[in-house]
Amino acid sequence: MASSARRPTTDPPVARAVALHADAERWRDAGDARRATACARRAVALFERHEGRGHPDVAAALLALGGARELGDDWREALRCYRRADAIMEGYARLRDADVRRLRIKAARALCGVLRALGRYAEAERHGRRAVRLAEQYFGARDLELAGALNDMGMLRKYQGRYAEAPPLYRRALAILRRAGLGASGDAASIYHNLGGIEHARARYAQGEPHARRAVALRTRALGARHPAVAADVAALAAIVEGRGRLAEAERLYQRALAVFRRAFGAGSYEVSVNLAGLAGVYQARGRGAEAERLFREALAIQRRLFGARHIEVALTLNNLAIAIAGDAGRQAEALRIAKRALVAFRAAGGPRHPGTLLCAANVATWTA
Repeated sequence: MASSARRPTTDPPVARAVALHADAERWRDAGDARRATACARRAVALFERHEGRGHPDVAAALLALGGARELGDDWREALRCYRRADAIMEGYARLRDADVRRLRIKAARALCGVLRALGRYAEAERHGRRAVRLAEQYFGARDLELAGALNDMGMLRKYQGRYAEAPPLYRRALAILRRAGLGASGDAASIYHNLGGIEHARARYAQGEPHARRAVALRTRALGARHPAVAADVAALAAIVEGRGRLAEAERLYQRALAVFRRAFGAGSYEVSVNLAGLAGVYQARGRGAEAERLFREALAIQRRLFGARHIEVALTLNNLAIAIAGDAGRQAEALRIAKRALVAFRAAGGPRHPGTLLCAANVATWTA
């Protein structure tokens, strides 16, 4: 395989493809979508030319390319890459090679993640469950690939609004990492991040803060303070601190995360949009309504461009914009129109029983009365 487990080759083009694949993963880990994409595309082309379009090495390089495109906010191309990688690996389903089996799991996990990002939760669940099943079947209950698949399912449960189901998945994943001596690793930081995030979603901010701070500390130790992954942890902590009413601290944390994301991904990236919306919420709470509205609208424009009108992030930002506008005298009708659009998006993205749908419906009812 083109992974680190691949046996050395004496074929110069294939050896070059292996090196490019490794470079693509290294650039992705560094947060550089452009260089990661360029290396992965060249790796895919070389593997196809010299090993055939259906070779597992092509699938591995496609997974790397999909990861680079996700980093660049191009989830639809990422989905195409992952679907093709998954189709290739299905042709090797009967092969008992460990590397092939891990690639099958990685393809299922990748599909779960990108479909979740696109708001296609039922499809994401199918692939997430498949990844868990394959990891348990092939490698047992203590394998690190299983920990990753469980973490993926926990994130999906959060976006589905099934909050109580996420923490047991995260804790099981964390237990696997700890048994492997990785309780202070970057993978563990991701799980602490998510444990904090689910408590934030449940408005249990005090319970979430220690997890969020642990994520920041672990990832900063591993990657340094200016890495985009650390900025994501900082942003998650900012949301929790905001929920606890420490608005000045939350503003500083959001600004810190935004600086990193703008430098790494550009002003129109997904991460920038989420943090603009977070900062807007802080401004609103501090009585800076005009600034809050401007940032909500800026975030909304990015999210619509990336996802369309009926995505969960669009719904959240519309709902928060409506709340901000409703506080201005004489703008109740405008707030109601925006809240109704948010409700349509929530119902399309999360269904009628999603917590966001219920909250938004209550706002619409209040402002209609």
